[in-house]
Amino acid sequence: MSAPISLLMVLSLLPLAGLIACNTANASSTLLPAAELDAPLAAAHGQQTAVVAGGCFWGIQAVFQHVKGVVSAVSGYSGGSAQTANYPRVCDGDTGHAESVKITYDPSEISYGQLLRVFFSVAHDPTELNRQGPDSGTQYRSAVFYANDEQKRIAEAYIAQLDRAKAFPRRIVTQVTPLEAFYPAEDYHQNYAETHPGQPYIMFNDAPKVTALRKLFPELYTEDNVKSAQQ
Repeated sequence: MSAPISLLMVLSLLPLAGLIACNTANASSTLLPAAELDAPLAAAHGQQTAVVAGGCFWGIQAVFQHVKGVVSAVSGYSGGSAQTANYPRVCDGDTGHAESVKITYDPSEISYGQLLRVFFSVAHDPTELNRQGPDSGTQYRSAVFYANDEQKRIAEAYIAQLDRAKAFPRRIVTQVTPLEAFYPAEDYHQNYAETHPGQPYIMFNDAPKVTALRKLFPELYTEDNVKSAQQ
């Protein structure tokens, strides 16, 4: 993601941004098969968490805030230390952090495998190495940060399943790595897509992901964005 830019710069970049938007939308709008290995829906309501990374956290958060069964989605940082878990340092690309989103969900309404299906289908392109759309650097890498052995098994099995099926033209490069810690991002990053719908970056790169979610997963999509960032 980029810092605020002048209106003149926005106008000059519109043709290129439109191309980026098309490429991003095409790369993240493939209805993938359901995970063959998944956790069953829980018998009772509860809360579990999943942490994923795939480019700018604004778009990932926006997608999961519209998924039924998700209680909250928080933008933040995973993979590095607490001392470097802030936006200026993470932007340097050398902290080990990835821009991540912590998803709190009700396992009686949606499974971990279903969340991963959304993540790989519409939230990002898992075949791009250390970049997503216009953003490049290790902080934009594709990653699943697993909290337990079950999440690890499901994530690794799903990636292997998609690669066997040649679901993408290139191999998936998503890292599956243990979750050491999740650090919420600064307040101004939370709910960014919702509060800045007219920002060119959101219009070109993130809004198409929510549109793809609504189109490809009507049974999981909720129109009302009622999940505020709960840190």
